[in-house]
Parts: sequence; structure tokens; C-alpha cells
Amino acid sequence: MVNLASLNPQQRTAAATLKGPVLILAGAGTGKTRVITFRIAHMIDRGIAPVNILAVTFTNKAAREMQQRVSKLIPKKDRNGEKLERPTICTFHSLCLKILRVHIEKLGYKKNFVIYSESEQLGAIKKILSHMSAKGEKTDPAAILSLLSKYKNGGESAKAFAEPSVAALAQHIRKKYESALRACNAVDFDDLILLTLRLFEEHPDALQACRDKYTYVMVDEYQDTNAAQFKLVHSLSSEHRNICVVGDDDQSIYGWRGAEISNLLDMEKHFPEVKVVKLEQNYRSTTTILTAANAVIKNNTQRRGKQLWSDKGQGKRITLHTFENDEEESKHIVQQIEFMRLASQVPWEDQAILFRTNQQSRGLETALRQSNVRYHLIGGQSYFDRREIKDFLAYLKMLLNPHDDISLLRIANVPARGLSDVTMERMLSASQERDCSVYAAMRHTDVQESCLNRTKESLIEFLRFIDETRAPLSDGQSLSLKVWAEKFLTDTGYIEELQRSEKNPDIADNRVRNLKELVEKLDENGVPTTNPMERLQTFLEDMTLDSDREEDKDNKGDAVTLITMHSCKGLEFPHVYIVGMEDGLLPHSRSKVENTLDEERRLFYVAITRAMVTLTMSYCIGRKKYGQMLPCHPSPFLKELPADLVELDDGKAKKPVTEEVGQNFFAAMKRLAD
Repeated sequence: MVNLASLNPQQRTAAATLKGPVLILAGAGTGKTRVITFRIAHMIDRGIAPVNILAVTFTNKAAREMQQRVSKLIPKKDRNGEKLERPTICTFHSLCLKILRVHIEKLGYKKNFVIYSESEQLGAIKKILSHMSAKGEKTDPAAILSLLSKYKNGGESAKAFAEPSVAALAQHIRKKYESALRACNAVDFDDLILLTLRLFEEHPDALQACRDKYTYVMVDEYQDTNAAQFKLVHSLSSEHRNICVVGDDDQSIYGWRGAEISNLLDMEKHFPEVKVVKLEQNYRSTTTILTAANAVIKNNTQRRGKQLWSDKGQGKRITLHTFENDEEESKHIVQQIEFMRLASQVPWEDQAILFRTNQQSRGLETALRQSNVRYHLIGGQSYFDRREIKDFLAYLKMLLNPHDDISLLRIANVPARGLSDVTMERMLSASQERDCSVYAAMRHTDVQESCLNRTKESLIEFLRFIDETRAPLSDGQSLSLKVWAEKFLTDTGYIEELQRSEKNPDIADNRVRNLKELVEKLDENGVPTTNPMERLQTFLEDMTLDSDREEDKDNKGDAVTLITMHSCKGLEFPHVYIVGMEDGLLPHSRSKVENTLDEERRLFYVAITRAMVTLTMSYCIGRKKYGQMLPCHPSPFLKELPADLVELDDGKAKKPVTEEVGQNFFAAMKRLAD
């Protein structure tokens, strides 16, 4: 039998209240997963059949953790010695998949339907496009798939559909695509919830069967639910009303992807008899960190009041640094991380750098690499792994050496220029038959003549592009590689394709910014009067050496965490560095236009509450953007921190280090010297 006495009073109340609607307001670090798992175990102790218990969360990782914890708390066998069934603990999509496996025949599908992955969806799109007349227009399957996804999510009024030609194309392909999936008895991953809702609406018997099965429903991270997820949960629980939702409105940071904080704030509208339990004792952070977090978040008026507290002691004050620019910021933070490691024996894995936007990682990654500090990037691809960076470097490598098959095959049809995968497979086969490079095979007239007229024209046009773009590199004239690269990116339409292929305009802008910042670096290896071919070679060598750094697998665990604020929710680190605390980054510039300042403040609150022992923040007076240093201003959120809890860097620098820290530091330096 599970012992609820190990929980604090508020946790115990939450775990012991089983009947009727319950809202557990779980502040950051208050042990919500422990409460959820103890509550499930307590239900089973009280005689509720595991088969009737449903717990839904957002990630497979969270679901697995809950399953493991519950398994340790409940017996393996029931009172009759029979194997005890396990409760259903899964993600929203997994739940809908389970339901559709039983009832999807009612919607005209076979039970053995398949879920198409993105690559399979692209395959279906390519097949459709191959049977369509493009009327001289070159279409990119990924861009088409992006348009269809917007359609499914009610995006017909989105900016992407302002152009009549784009809207017409999406409308034309949509029915063909849906028919193609239906013919294969396939569904999209994104359609699982929508199909389940349609099932409930059209077939009340299916809904009733689910209600009869899941008589006790729990939802984790309730503040992150969107309209469809809310409707799904409400449909299942509105009759028996045994619903327990766990969440924190102060940590609602996903409004941009459809999450509706009102689902949590307006719980009483749908369940007037709801019992609200607040979890406020934090088991993670010092009092200083929690007091700062409380002070910041109280500036949001539309929230359910709560006050986090801890018995972990006052702790150190928050350190605030000011830097001249982002390069200085990155270098100093890395120096501080290394000082902590050497002087205080704080391992890399106990330190994390948090930032608002993905493009901020580049300078940090560079500084970490230069200092040989191992790091792990979460919540975004490494700068060197991003599609636009890989594409651009492949273009440069191919233009430096057209016989580089890997690079040529990567960009041959990026953006789409009539050289399909099938065509390039034929070129690869031709090169193997002739024992030459793909580029050399493409120049063979007999290979060109074996192609259809349209493909032949595309092939010749691509070869012309290569010749004309390479010519300035070897004609002996002075050349700005930056200007040269900007020209071929414009001529190919790559930047337009990059913007078109992204569903989210902010992500598209970030990709373009990443690309333009890399272009800016092309002339850093020498003045435009020196040999452009040699400068390009040196640039690519430097990039390769930088991005191919080998990781020691045995010591993979000891690494600094580099993470976006949106990805850090649910995590904790002893020592946290929040960088880029500038107006326009946090709060983000678009928040003023979109009226999402409250969500930006919640994002700051989430970042603060990741810290366990020490918290360091920094902002820059200037930050480089598109190769130009632009002035920056401190984030207005910094003024919301209690002044007595913040120690400015200037004041701290004047204080001598303690004798113990000094001894540790010199001992570490001696070990390195030995």
C-alpha cells in the first residue's frame, strides 16, 4: 500500500482527492510528477481498476517516467494472485491511436491503418506532383506539404495563402493528397486527434465506450493544452466528472503553437465544483531565486496567485553582468564556467546556459569550442547541423570542387529546379557506369540525350549555373566572397525557398538570419584582393575543423547544457546562466505587436526557476546582427527583480576570492600543468 505520509500536506490532499474535478496548481519544482504517480497508486489501493485510469501527458519521455514510477508503487499482482493490469499512461497522440485502432472502421478506414511519417508524406506529394502539369512552375514537395499542414490547422487565412497562385495550388493538391492517403489506408500524425474528435461527434457509441472505460482521467501540463486537446479531455470526462488536471499557468509558454492558458484559468466555467489544490513548497531552489521569480511573475495580472517557498536557505545573490557585445558575453560566460570547474570543482554537467532564440547559440558554441569545453545543445539543432547552413556549405564545396558528389547531390534540386530524385539517381548510376563523378557524367552529351526534353533543359541550365558562378573564383580578379555568395543565393532563389518551406514565419526569419550571418563571415579570412579560390578553401577548412570536433563518448555525460528557454521547462541545473537579457530578445520584439508580453514574462519566470544554487544573468550594450553592431537596451524585466537580491558584476569583481577557492584553483592549475 502506498504511503501518502511521505508527501507534504498539500501534496497529500491532491493525491487523496479522487472523486470529482480537481485542479492541482503545481508551481515550479514542487514535485508534481511525484503527486501524480502517488495519486494513481492511491486510486488502485482504494479499489479502482487500473484499466479505468487514464493519465495523459505531452511527451513520450514524461509518459515513460510516470509509468516507471507508478510500477514501483503498485503491486505486480491483485488480491486474487492474478497479474495486475497497468493504468493507461500515454501522450495525447498515443491515446487517440489506441481509440482509433478500436473504432476507426466507423470512419471508413480499416483497423490496420498506418501513420505516415514526414518522409512518407513527401513521397505521396512527389507522386502527385509527378502526375500533374506544373505549367512551367518548379514546385518543392516540402513547401507543398507545409501548405497542406496549414490547411489542416485552419491556416487558410494565413499569409502564405495571400497569393492566389499559392492558394490555388494548395486547393488543387489537397484533395489528391487526402485521396492518396485514404487509398493507402493511411493517416497523418497531426490528424490523429482531429479524427478522434470526428469519431466522437459522428458516433456517440464510440464516445460512450471510451467514457465507460476511462472513468478517472488525469491530464499533466494542462496549461499547454490546445483547443482540440481540451475538447478531447472534456468529451471524455464531462459525464463522470472525475477529472484531475495538473498544471501551472505561470509556466504557460507555448501560446505561439496553439496552447490556451484559458483552459486552466477558466476551469470553473466548465467544472464549477472543482477543488483547487496549490503546491507551493519548492524542492529545487534557494529562497533568493524563488523570491526573485515570485517578484517577476506577480506583474502578470491574469493568473492564479501562488507563492513559491523553500527550506533550502537564502543562498547567493543573483549576479548581473553587462557586456560591450555578444562576443564578449560568450567568452566571459565560458571563462566563468571554467573558473567554476577549476576553482570550485563544479563539473560541466552542473552548469547550463539559457537563451531566448536559437541563433544566440552560435556565438556561445564558438566560444565553448575555442575553450575545448564540451557542451550539449538542447531545443534546437547545432548551428552547424541546421539545414540552411548545411545547404550553403554544400553549395560552397560544390562550387569549389564540382566533382564533390555528396555536396552536388545535396543541392542539385535545392531549390527545386527540375532535377528530381529519380533524375539524380540516374546521374549517379551513369557516373558509376563511366567511373567518373556525377558532375562529369552530367556533362556527357549521351547522358543528357537520354533524358526527357524538360529534364535535359534543367540539367543544362544547372551546369550553366555552376560554370558561371565558378568563373569569378578563378579569373584572377579581386572578389568579395560575400557579394559573390549573395548573388548566387539570389539567382537560385534559395532564400525565397527557405522562407516558403517553413510553416512558422519566425522560424523562417531565423533561418534566413543564420544564413546571412554566415555569409558575412566569408571575407574574414583575407582581403578581397587575395586569391578568392584560396580564401574559400581556407573558410571551408576552418568550418570543417570547427564542426567536426570529435566527442568523447565515454565522458558524454559531463557537458555544459546549451538550451532555449522554451525547451528548459521541467529541467533543473545547479548553476544557470541566462544570457541576452535585452529588450527585443526577452521580451521578444514581436511580443509588443502580438500583445504577448505576459507570455514573455512567464518565459523569464521559467528560466529563473531552473536554477538550484546560483543564477547569473547578462545583457549586452551592442549585439551583432547581419554583420552590423546594433545598440541594445537592458530587458525591462530586469527592473522587476528585487534590487537587494541582485549583485552587479562591478561590485563583485572588487571582492577577493576566499582562501579555499584560491587553493582549489591553483591546485587545479597544477594538475593541468602536471
